[in-house]
Amino acid sequence: MLDTKVISVVIDKASNALISSIDKEGFPNTKAMLAPRKREGIKVFYFTTNTSSQRVKQYQDNPKACLYFYNKLMYSYKGVMLKGTMEVLQDQESKNSIWKPTDTMFYKGGVTDPDYCVLKFTATKGRYYCNFKSGDFTIE
Repeated sequence: MLDTKVISVVIDKASNALISSIDKEGFPNTKAMLAPRKREGIKVFYFTTNTSSQRVKQYQDNPKACLYFYNKLMYSYKGVMLKGTMEVLQDQESKNSIWKPTDTMFYKGGVTDPDYCVLKFTATKGRYYCNFKSGDFTIE
């Protein structure tokens, strides 16, 4: 069993995250996002995004999702892939919970902007890579 602290370090050091959704034709779509705004261990992650985005529609149609975090040093690479589901949260409590004042640069209407929503990812399993070795793990 992999130590979750090792996975947490990779996630904490990542400046961004790659998120994937499934389109209508069944193909994966991947997008770079800012690092999660909030997380609960390695199981639950929260991101901000535009309600009007293509990604939101894809998650509403098919909640299957994937996150990928990585750290690259000069001669070293570590990566964590997490599989799970993505929920689109539009309730005010969820929006307030991860809002930052600087978000007005993206959401002119502030925390109540109808084009601001929260993506909540819940992981069920993952895969870790480090030093030419990789392994699967389950998240409970």
